[in-house]
Amino acid sequence: MTAERFGVTVGSDQVTGVLHLPDRGPASCVVACHGMGASKDSDKYLLLGRELPAAGLALARFDFRGSGESGGAYGDATIGSRIADLEAVLDHLAKHADLDGRFGLLGSSLGGFVAWWVAAARPATLPVVTWNAPAMLRQLAAADPIDAYGPGPALIAEVREGRYAEAPAGARSALIVHAGLDEVVPVAHSHMLFDRATDPRRLHLIPGADHRLSDPGHRLEAVALSREWLLRHLGSSAA
Repeated sequence: MTAERFGVTVGSDQVTGVLHLPDRGPASCVVACHGMGASKDSDKYLLLGRELPAAGLALARFDFRGSGESGGAYGDATIGSRIADLEAVLDHLAKHADLDGRFGLLGSSLGGFVAWWVAAARPATLPVVTWNAPAMLRQLAAADPIDAYGPGPALIAEVREGRYAEAPAGARSALIVHAGLDEVVPVAHSHMLFDRATDPRRLHLIPGADHRLSDPGHRLEAVALSREWLLRHLGSSAA
């Protein structure tokens, strides 16, 4: 397995990422989307960067603008800007010689909401996996816009205006993984996402798990489910 850094310009800022490649290729690629207040270097994405290439899938993890190593200000980040970042990463990686042009998405929390929007909007099936993702963001309208780890003023304004406030219908080949004791995003959101997905679709609840999947066993369960789903819907470069 190898890892290489990449960058793509979106607007006037740089979006920075890392691509983990399996030993055999060309490979299908899963693009991972981090949640609010997180980054591409969070433990979950480092774990995916080991586990998915070992199974024959490439894994790309990147920072949305305003987070991690990417440019821009966190307070300016919205769902719309995050969608633009993800689309730019997909377009950039589509030209990579070691990738076969097939992509899947995996997003945690708000990253799952962003991944869902992109998957639902694409005319061709783009398999999507969400971990503890919300189905609607209306509760963010009441958030404190100066909270350093909260949604930020631009995102709050976007939600109040009704833009990207709810996950759309139409995502296909969707796996929805949700923590049974999620203290941030209620389990009811997972059922709403499932109802808005198109077959094939699956909902899996992890009993006793919290929003961050902080228990290593719960995190490994989410990874195993995701790996199996993505291999089924994307294929593998492994012999």
